[in-house]
Amino acid sequence: MEKRWNGKDLLSLGFKEGEHIGILLTILETSEVLRERSADDLMLLLKALRDQPEQFLEDPVLKEAAGCLIRDQKQKDRRVSLRAEALPYISFGTEHIDRGALEQMNTAMRLPATVAGALMPDAHQGYGLPIGGVLATRNAVIPYGVGVDIGCRMALSVLDIPEIYLESEHTKLKRELIARTQFGAGNGFSGNQRAQHSVLDRPEFNMTPFIRQLHDKAYAQLGSSGGGNHFAEWGIIEFRKRDELLDIDSGRYLALLTHSGSRGLGATIAGHYTRLAKSICQLPKEAANLAYLDMNSEAGREYWIAMNLAGDYAAACHEVIHNKLVKAIGGQVLIRVENHHNFAWKETWNGEEVIVHRKGATPAARGVMGIIPGSMTAPGFLVRGKGVPEAISSASHGAGRLISRSQAIKTLTTLQLRSALQAAGVSLTGAGLDEAPMAYKDIHAVMAAQKALVDIVATFTPRIVRMAEDGSRED
Repeated sequence: MEKRWNGKDLLSLGFKEGEHIGILLTILETSEVLRERSADDLMLLLKALRDQPEQFLEDPVLKEAAGCLIRDQKQKDRRVSLRAEALPYISFGTEHIDRGALEQMNTAMRLPATVAGALMPDAHQGYGLPIGGVLATRNAVIPYGVGVDIGCRMALSVLDIPEIYLESEHTKLKRELIARTQFGAGNGFSGNQRAQHSVLDRPEFNMTPFIRQLHDKAYAQLGSSGGGNHFAEWGIIEFRKRDELLDIDSGRYLALLTHSGSRGLGATIAGHYTRLAKSICQLPKEAANLAYLDMNSEAGREYWIAMNLAGDYAAACHEVIHNKLVKAIGGQVLIRVENHHNFAWKETWNGEEVIVHRKGATPAARGVMGIIPGSMTAPGFLVRGKGVPEAISSASHGAGRLISRSQAIKTLTTLQLRSALQAAGVSLTGAGLDEAPMAYKDIHAVMAAQKALVDIVATFTPRIVRMAEDGSRED
C-alpha cells in the first residue's frame, strides 16, 4: 500500500517546523514522479533535500520546497534568544515609576547586546525601551531604543530683557508666538513661508533613494513643531546666583523654551529601520520592539547616518524657531542651551566603546548643560550634569507622565485644566486634556530623586504656552 506522508514523518527525518513542511507534503501527495520511487530511494532523496536544499533549486518537482526550506532556515538563523536573567541596573526614584516601565527595562537588560542600563525617575511605559530608559549596548543600535521622534530636544534662549517686559508686552509676546510657530502632526509651511537652512543641503539626503524622497517633507516642516507634548513657551528664568561658567549674573530674565524633534523626517526613518531591524533580528514577542541592527552591517551604518541627520534637522528646527521669535521682539541672547533626549551616542563606559540609547533621558555627563521641563504650569530646570557612572551619565528629560493620554482624556475635565492655568498665571494656546498638568508627575519629586545626577543652575517658570491646537500626537 502506498505510504501517506504527514508532518510527523518529515519531522522524524530531521526537517524543522516551517512553511516548507506543508509545501513538501503537498508535493509528496500529488507528484507522480515521487510516487514511482521506492521507499528507500525516496527516503534518501528527502534527506538530501534536508541537508542541501540549494542543490534542488532547479529540480522541476522539488524546487518550490527547496526554496521555501532555504527561506525558513534563514528565518530561523535570524532568531535571537534573550538572556535567562536580566543584567542588574539602577532605577532612580523607583517609587515614581510604573510597573510596565520596570518590566520593559528588565526585558531590555536581557538582550544579548546589552552592557548596562539605568532608569530615570520620570520613566513610564513606551514601545520597546521605556521612556526614561537608558541602555548601553555593544556594537548594536536599537531604532525603537532611540524612539520615533529622533533627536527630540529642548532648546532655551535667555534674553537680556527683564521680567517686567513679559507683563507689559504680554499681548505682543503671545501674538508673535502664535504667528511664528506651526504645530500639529503633519503640519508645515508652504511657498515663501518655508525656511532656509544649511541642513537641507547635507549630502546624507542623497545616501539612499529612501532618504532622498524625504527631502521635500523636511523642507516643508523645517521650523515647525509636532503635537503631543511639544511646545514653545515664553517664561521667566531665575538665576539665584551668578554662574561663572555661563557668564550670566543673578537675576530674572525673559526666556524662550521649546520642545520638539525631527518631525516627519525622523518618524519615517524610525519606522523604516525598525521594520528592517525586526526582519533581521527576530526577538521573542516581549522584546520584539527592541530589535537591533549590527553597527558593522550596511543597515546599521545606514541607520546611524540617518539618525544623525534627523538629529541635526531637529536642532535646525529649533534654531529657526528661536531666531524668528528673538528677531520679532528684539533683545540679545545671553545664553542658548540645547539638549536632545531621543538619540544614541557612541560613548566610553567601563573602558569600552558602547552605544548609549537615551529614550526620553537627558545627557548629564560632568559639566554638560541640560533642560528638564515640568508641565505647562510647573517649573522647569536648567541643570548641569554630574556624570554619575551608574546612571550612564544621564538624567530625566522631564516630569514624566503620571497617567496615560487616554486616561487623561477620560478622567480630566476642561474646567480642571482652566483652573490649573489660572492658578499658575499661565496663558495657553492649543493643547488637549492629554497634556493637562495633572497628567504629569510632580516635577519637584522627580528632581529630588535625581539630585545625585544633576545640579540645578536656574529655574524656568512658564507664562505663555503654545501647543498643538487639537492635542494631536507628534509624528
